[in-house]
Amino acid sequence: MKKSPPLTVSPLDAHLGFWLRFVSNQVSARFEKQLEQHDITLSEWVALRTLYERAHTTHAELITALGMTKGAASKVVTKLQGKGLAERPLAEDRAREQRLLLTVAGNSLVPKLAALADENDQLFFGHLSDAQRAEMMSLMQDIVLRQNLTQVPIN
Repeated sequence: MKKSPPLTVSPLDAHLGFWLRFVSNQVSARFEKQLEQHDITLSEWVALRTLYERAHTTHAELITALGMTKGAASKVVTKLQGKGLAERPLAEDRAREQRLLLTVAGNSLVPKLAALADENDQLFFGHLSDAQRAEMMSLMQDIVLRQNLTQVPIN
């Protein structure tokens, strides 16, 4: 019986996806540790940051912004409520609809956590020139568009 020649298998580090994941895991892990010091998870951070930009957000708007299921988004908001960072008042114009908004504590926490995110980016990407950072960002955004990626990275 004649043996087939061995298949050529590319090494792991020959794949761009390997390097993207390698860097992404390190960037995310460090930021998650910083968030933990404030008793915040990554998904809570994304929700906080989203609510910070959008005063009086509805559940549907948050679900769309986060790319989460209704149940997952509700759990995140419930956790933020329990920490005194968000609230769900009834909408004035619709008796049965709740609005989502940050409390004073939530609004004051977001800039502090955003500064940690900026610091984390600086640690990993600060050695790149502005042009390199812009090119890298553009390339990543192009991949997102071409692949029609909508799920916000929350874990």
